[in-house]
Amino acid sequence: MSSFLYRLGRAAARARVLVLALWVVVLAAAGGTALLVNHGTDDAFAIPGSESQDALDHLGRVFPEVSGTSAQLVLVVPDGAKADTPPNRAAVARAVTRIGKLDQVATVVNPFDENVNGAVSDDGRAALIAVPLKVQLAQVGPATKTQLSAIADDLGAQTGAKVYTGGDAFSNRVPKLSPTEGIGLVIALLVLVLMFRSLIASVMPLVTAVLGVGVAIGLIFLATVVTPISSTAPMLAVMIGLAVGIDYALFLLSRHRDQLAEGLDVEESIARATATAGSAVIFAGLTVVIALLGLAVAGIPFLTTMGVAAAVAVALAVAIAVTLVPALMSFAGKRLRPRTPKPKRRRRKPRIARWWVRTATKAPLVTVLVVVAGLAVCAIPATSLRLALPDNGTEEHGSPARDTYEVVSEHFGPGYNGPLIVTADIITSTDPIGLVNKIAGEIRRVPGVASVPLATPNPKGDTGIIQVVPATAPDSAQTDDLVARLRGLEPHFRDAYGTQTAVTGITAVGIDVSAQLGSALLPFGILVVGLSLILLAMVFRSIWVPIKATAGYLLSVAAAFGATSFVFVQGHLADALNVTHTGSVISFLPIILMGVLFGLAMDYEVFLVSRIREDYVHHGDPHHAIETGFISASRVVVAAAVIMFAVFAAFVPEGSATIKPIAFSLAVGVFVDAFIVRMTLVPAVLALLGRRAWGLPPKLDRVLPVFDAEGDALVHELRLADWPGTDEAISARDLRLEDDRGHPVYRDTELRVPRGGVLVLHGTGACGKTALAYTLAGRVTKFTGDLKVLGRVLPQHTHALRREVAVIPCRDTPDPARQIALDRDAGLVVVDDVDLVLRADVRDHVRGLIAERGATTFVLTCQDPERVRDLLPAAAHLHALTAVQPAEVS
Repeated sequence: MSSFLYRLGRAAARARVLVLALWVVVLAAAGGTALLVNHGTDDAFAIPGSESQDALDHLGRVFPEVSGTSAQLVLVVPDGAKADTPPNRAAVARAVTRIGKLDQVATVVNPFDENVNGAVSDDGRAALIAVPLKVQLAQVGPATKTQLSAIADDLGAQTGAKVYTGGDAFSNRVPKLSPTEGIGLVIALLVLVLMFRSLIASVMPLVTAVLGVGVAIGLIFLATVVTPISSTAPMLAVMIGLAVGIDYALFLLSRHRDQLAEGLDVEESIARATATAGSAVIFAGLTVVIALLGLAVAGIPFLTTMGVAAAVAVALAVAIAVTLVPALMSFAGKRLRPRTPKPKRRRRKPRIARWWVRTATKAPLVTVLVVVAGLAVCAIPATSLRLALPDNGTEEHGSPARDTYEVVSEHFGPGYNGPLIVTADIITSTDPIGLVNKIAGEIRRVPGVASVPLATPNPKGDTGIIQVVPATAPDSAQTDDLVARLRGLEPHFRDAYGTQTAVTGITAVGIDVSAQLGSALLPFGILVVGLSLILLAMVFRSIWVPIKATAGYLLSVAAAFGATSFVFVQGHLADALNVTHTGSVISFLPIILMGVLFGLAMDYEVFLVSRIREDYVHHGDPHHAIETGFISASRVVVAAAVIMFAVFAAFVPEGSATIKPIAFSLAVGVFVDAFIVRMTLVPAVLALLGRRAWGLPPKLDRVLPVFDAEGDALVHELRLADWPGTDEAISARDLRLEDDRGHPVYRDTELRVPRGGVLVLHGTGACGKTALAYTLAGRVTKFTGDLKVLGRVLPQHTHALRREVAVIPCRDTPDPARQIALDRDAGLVVVDDVDLVLRADVRDHVRGLIAERGATTFVLTCQDPERVRDLLPAAAHLHALTAVQPAEVS
């Protein structure tokens, strides 16, 4: 990958005008098309297969009057007056008649009708006019809202009362950007200016991040043509896209400027920065994308589309980082070169970082215990975390929906804002009205039921509808218990009346969504934890590093849950953070937090620990590596974390009730993970483990693929770019291979074979000649040292080399001579155990094939070269190997 990114970075730098033009065209095309054809967002939170959703879908077919959204008009008279007076009755009757004539109104309930119960408050001051609509929330037209508001104003003028107009039809849960979100970008700009001390370098990440978010939002709204997308999805994409877009560009710019300070050419530096930092960016972005796509495990369509939308924003941020950022760096040229010489910067900047890491590792066990205990205490409030879908109680203060919600709660009780609907299959009943009334009578006696204002069969007489008003708020635990009790009565109703019942309504749907999301947390957590263990083992070739990283991630998640519950459920600091609704948070917050924070945590882990590992590999001192690696990476990690925190935190003060807790939890999670876990706990754990931190069992090492997240392979390849200086088929120095127990198979191997040459590897016993031959053929990759075969650096380009190499194991090949003839056009032919070809006719054939080899290079292995001497040309290279002694060229 690093080699591909190296070429991509160089190409983007050279074609900078084309790259910039293409991204601008993509932005214009996505944004323009979305503006023309988008269908708008849809906040119908559905959960296919649940009892509440199935019952709601059934009502849509048999009783559409109660399956759509609804509006409410609440008439409230002054203290001491009564709503139920003859003038008020007459005015309400006229208003009801006008409302009934509106196009989207299914029916309207007069609160003073003798067949209506519970529509006048117990204190007599309020009357509730219920207006069920024929359509869902997304289809409610502006004209319908305007006409209902006008009728309410006229009713208020005629009665002298205050008439509130609200209900779900008037809810506005679409999150909007406010100027406050810009504060996050300003803070990001300040951090970048302080870090780079260059306005050009500081503005570049902001520009690329905004462009990526613009393209993502265009594509998301374009997707509304084919699938419903909730209003939360675009805002979540904006928040995550901005944060990761700025950080990914920061990583590339930081690496590029460091290389420029070392004197590297601009174009070469861009290519190397794209290959090295770009590899880490792709790794980090891939983890975030996989985690976001993993939201599909919940099996809830709206959550899946939300995850896909956010994943698109992250994928675009990665694509822009490895294409547009190199192009812009090429435009900037030498102006990105730091003004201060790098050695002077190094003398000034490590002071705080050195003090921090030395403090964390001075008594590592104490540091680990303090951090773990502290985060565990912070996580305690998470036990009271309450999940629910947003309702009108989460709307902004002063909005029609919120004002009506509060008035209804005050005069009628909180349950009137979230009534339940119990459906009954009464198609076989000879007395549908009587049967519905019997069921309603039993429901009235269920604990937690405030009232049953409506019990009626549908016009066809096959489905009974019973409206149940809970005694508690829609998002309370007591309402959850009531739904469970009502569903628990289904066997009783089936045995007593022969009818099947179901509980539905918006509140029941929300409870089912929350329950399914809660049950999905464990499998999603297992997916994320398992993924992190595998990915980090691939990157760091270690067992303890992934375990430590995953444990730290879980601590960060728990602390973020605890802080979110502390503020949004328990209500502490709610006023300071402008939180207008407490008691619950949106149902999908935990799974969103776990997915996004997983990717960000792995991001910081890779950038910090890879530098520590790099120093350990070079110098072998684990404690010195912790300090030097930490000092080298801390500045970038701190800047990235501060930017992430600022962007997320900026969505808290003025954010919608849906986005606010998500943004808060992400801000807390980023802060905890970056500063407490990665920069404090990680160095302490590595100090405790010492050399044990860096090791992978040989069998696992062979199974796991190598993910070069920091571009070490590219650095190795570039180092060998001009070696050996001549066009040789095989060039090797200091080659070494060990078995599973650490014993050398071959070592200290030096080879120089020209193109068209013949190399003979010989030795007796377990001397490793076959292993060396397979290494030269690109079949063995776990070796150390420098190796070039047919101009390709190994093991970086083993897959490409294998297409040019033929391997013929004589021991297992029925007709090796014929196979040599077939593979003679390969650039390199490896013939293992050639001394097994002893028959005279075969020897003559093989001798002729080798003699006519042309540009093909041969590698032959045998025990005794004298036995095959007549097969070899005079210029053959003989290389003797032994099992434990350094090999020597004979």
